[in-house]
Amino acid sequence: MREDVNHDNTLPKDHPRYESLEYRHRIIEGMKNLVVSEAGLIAQGRGECFDYILGEKTSRFAEKAIMAAVALLLISEKPVISVNGNTAALIPHELVSLSNAVSAPLEINIFYGKEGRVKAITDVLTDAGALNLLGTDESEMVEIEELSSNRRRVDPNGIKIADTIFVPLEDGDRTEALKRLERKVIAIDLNPISRTAIWADITIVDNIVRAVPKMIEVAEELKNLKKEELIKIVKDFDNKKNIQDTLEMIKQYIEEQKEAAFNILK
Repeated sequence: MREDVNHDNTLPKDHPRYESLEYRHRIIEGMKNLVVSEAGLIAQGRGECFDYILGEKTSRFAEKAIMAAVALLLISEKPVISVNGNTAALIPHELVSLSNAVSAPLEINIFYGKEGRVKAITDVLTDAGALNLLGTDESEMVEIEELSSNRRRVDPNGIKIADTIFVPLEDGDRTEALKRLERKVIAIDLNPISRTAIWADITIVDNIVRAVPKMIEVAEELKNLKKEELIKIVKDFDNKKNIQDTLEMIKQYIEEQKEAAFNILK
């Protein structure tokens, strides 16, 4: 597990939002080191907002999606885990562990192609123990014609030929493009009504810093199951219903918080 970045002790560990602030500082540090784009800070803040209305915990619906996601990765012939700057800054060691657990390589794929970013992300993942990273040699990249953004540039041995792509964090354009190419897409997105969430085959509505460690645990539980059992887990999962159930849970949580706030203000 990566050590915290609270080097100057500005974050007291008894602060009620210490953990959230710690991850925020990882993103800031990542931006300084070229791992994270400037826009990544905005994305982190937006994610925190959605996490608040989830109660900042992994719901039972997220757990169901995690189970199906891991099962799908385990039965896929050519799964790939796509990595952007924010995920590399937040959970590099966990990404490497998940990659090993489900035998899916990590591929660097970024929207903002600032010079030096790919190398910076490569260094972070390599330091975390990653081997045989994909997407590191920009001269060898090929394109997904359905996309116009920098994300169209993919590794010919990775996303280009993958049957299942795990896309941590919101990425609607690419998710839609991959679905048009008849690929399976697993997404982690704190926004349950984003294009990513709606288009993905399996959507984990949760914070990536909680979800990926849970995926590693589940991979250890499922890896000894027969393929037929894993296929049944995937087939029994209904992504649309799971998102609807998540939205109902959010509505209930907001109502509970509203009532609690009004009681405090009486």
